[in-house]
Amino acid sequence: MNQKTRTQLIAGVDEAGRGPLAGPVIAAAVILDPRHPILGLADSKKLSERQRESLFQQIRQHALAWSAARATAGEIDQINILQASLLAMKRAVERLPVFPGLALIDGNRCPSLSCPAEAIIGGDATEAVISAASIVAKVLRDRIMMMLDRKYPAYGFAKHKGYPTAAHVEALQLHGPCRIHRRTFAPVAACLAGGEA
Repeated sequence: MNQKTRTQLIAGVDEAGRGPLAGPVIAAAVILDPRHPILGLADSKKLSERQRESLFQQIRQHALAWSAARATAGEIDQINILQASLLAMKRAVERLPVFPGLALIDGNRCPSLSCPAEAIIGGDATEAVISAASIVAKVLRDRIMMMLDRKYPAYGFAKHKGYPTAAHVEALQLHGPCRIHRRTFAPVAACLAGGEA
């Protein structure tokens, strides 16, 4: 691949899972193929689960490249959720099988990358390549939380995916945190301290 071709490759990068009380934050990087446009790409939060799954399969089939990476709950507690999100994004870009000439990052901060990067606030709704990354990240994180639900059935992760719903907070108060809870997040920290979550 010559230098000119390299600089034309644009990766979209986004994450899923900043707000939950449990589980990893997942980031994805996607390089779309202009020869195989994917219709219906949008912010993953605006799509139904069925739509996301369908688009995820199309991205896997038609994108030039895609990858995903995580930062664990333990890493989130160590370096905070913002830095963990940026770390997961960096890992996702580094795992791409081809090197992008530019990375478009959803949000207002860029991870430290070996290629130029541009942060775009609301990019998951305006840039198709970021929308694709948001869909990949969301689908993969939901699948992880479904698997973790089988390991920790008391918390209802399959339903709320770790977000601080009333049912999740109630289960947290009843059973205490499990290994995948983020101990620095206020409701979890309150449980550990013996107070109300």
